Amino acid sequence: MKTRLKHVRANVKDLQKAVEWYKNVLDFNVAATWPPEKPNYVHFENEGGAMFALLEHKDVPANGRFNFYVDDVDALWERIKGQAEVMEELFDTDYGSRKFTIFDLDGNELSFVKDD
Repeated sequence: MKTRLKHVRANVKDLQKAVEWYKNVLDFNVAATWPPEKPNYVHFENEGGAMFALLEHKDVPANGRFNFYVDDVDALWERIKGQAEVMEELFDTDYGSRKFTIFDLDGNELSFVKDD
């Protein structure tokens, strides 16, 4: 059986605020929203193929964790380190990667790792 993960989702309390943060801070683009009349779900995609979604859930806590692999983790760190709560500053891991981790507005963990 061939298996491939295509899509993951995290919960947020205020979808509109979260969408603006992901667009303005991380440069992610909205690919779709649902339902059309009053969206509570948004799907993001970017040119590198990353796909993930946010669902507005006022009573369900956020507990998502995403690892995004990026071409220039150092440049991204310099650009966004003052715009997000930092969990781990940029560092070299014992297993040979370079990464940092931030929290989104709802406490979901977002790691950015140098893509080799």
